[in-house]
Amino acid sequence: MKLPEKVYLIDTNVILRYLLGDHAELSPKAEAFMLNVSKGARPAEILDVVIVECIYVIEKYYQIPKSEISTKLSGILNFSGIVNPDRSEILEALQKYGNTNIDIVDCILAAKSSPEKVVVSFDKDMKKLIAVSEIL
Repeated sequence: MKLPEKVYLIDTNVILRYLLGDHAELSPKAEAFMLNVSKGARPAEILDVVIVECIYVIEKYYQIPKSEISTKLSGILNFSGIVNPDRSEILEALQKYGNTNIDIVDCILAAKSSPEKVVVSFDKDMKKLIAVSEIL
């Protein structure tokens, strides 16, 4: 997939204001921007570190259930304007995160693992996640 000339890297605070709608001034701006991304009018990428930070904030401070967080973030990643080269891996990680009691970082590692990229860990959850891994 050839990336467009200009791609917007979306920060955690934009995603949070969009999802939570909790700020009178910033939430409408986030909503307008994300609407353009959803239509494909603005190409954007959401880095996995931003996904991790979003989950941490939403889970710890807003106490929203994991399955709901997973669904909402997956919905954003499926917007027409999202051009992540690793979109399928992040979506897989969000699905694993939403369906298990395992943290998002381990889910991302599992989703990005392959015979060429073996996760090395002490964490036995890697086997539950069906990761290509070696447990030390």
